[in-house]
Amino acid sequence: MNAQLPRWVDLGLIPLLNLVAAFLVAGLVVLIIGEDPIKAVEVIVWGALGWGEGIGFTLFYATNFIFTGLAVAIAFHAGLFNIGGEGQAYIGGLGVAIACLALDTALPWWLIAPIAAVMGGAFGAGWALIPAYLQAKRGSHIVITTIMFNFIGASLMAYLLVNVMKVEGAMAPESRTFEEAGRLPKLDGFMSLFGQDIGGAPLNVSFFLAIAACIFCWALIWRTKLGYEIRTFGANPTAANYAGISATKIIVVAMCISGALAGMMALNPVMGDQNRLFLDVAGGAGFVGIAVALMGRAHPLGVALAALLFGVLYQGGAELAFEMPTITRDMVVVIQGLVVLFAGALEFMFRPAVARLFAMGKTEAA
Repeated sequence: MNAQLPRWVDLGLIPLLNLVAAFLVAGLVVLIIGEDPIKAVEVIVWGALGWGEGIGFTLFYATNFIFTGLAVAIAFHAGLFNIGGEGQAYIGGLGVAIACLALDTALPWWLIAPIAAVMGGAFGAGWALIPAYLQAKRGSHIVITTIMFNFIGASLMAYLLVNVMKVEGAMAPESRTFEEAGRLPKLDGFMSLFGQDIGGAPLNVSFFLAIAACIFCWALIWRTKLGYEIRTFGANPTAANYAGISATKIIVVAMCISGALAGMMALNPVMGDQNRLFLDVAGGAGFVGIAVALMGRAHPLGVALAALLFGVLYQGGAELAFEMPTITRDMVVVIQGLVVLFAGALEFMFRPAVARLFAMGKTEAA
């Protein structure tokens, strides 16, 4: 059924149906292990949104997912499946750390932060450029090369942290801690304006950068000539080529923008939380970004809302594992996986039935 659905159905109702189905199945899983699914939902919601520190952690996680979700979404619009956000975030973290380590004794944070963001984006874009070039010029499939570059990026980071950047005499594979100027300010003062005390939550000003990235991506894709070319190429490469749109240009530019967004994600954990370069900078956010982009229909607003949902699941899931010990952290991962499954792999499960209902409604109205 290829009936054209209203945007509110395509972008709102169908993702909501998928989400409800995911939580119903997750509720059955919780019920099978002998726990009350209603109580489990209450714990998740309260843990993520019911107190100031929980809200702080939820928005901190959501910041990561906004960046990686936008990275995947930009590539989607060009018909590319960039699943290398994890590796691009790793390398982006290297760029952020280099800026902080080099400048944290010479400049204030408000000058270091934009330099670190540009460095993180540039390193992430550079890491994405190689798979982009290989597809555009050599026909290598972007999915395969970006998967491989995830592992290469992680291995490179491990080598650098163990052999080059580790503090002499220290056991942990991490760089030195940045000076105060190399750290992003927390948003505790800002959140207090809304009556929320975020306590020890690492929510920081990179959250505003993530919101700005959403606005940038919206303007790029729907309000610029380049965005039109990206969408045209993604919809029909043959027609785009006939219209004079260079496939090489679109593949390279879209992947570089995608990689830059993934690389800028590292600003949040490296400069905003840990204040040092460490192993597992991305923390799985690159892969979560795929589900976020799918659930958000590759639209910046949808990506932001889906990222918030996964932030709730991450923070609320941690509280759930603590409050209900029989639901282990692995079980929380299962719940998150069900959301990914229904939002991604089973995305078209409800669409045919919804399309038929709307077609019947139009027929009766006629």
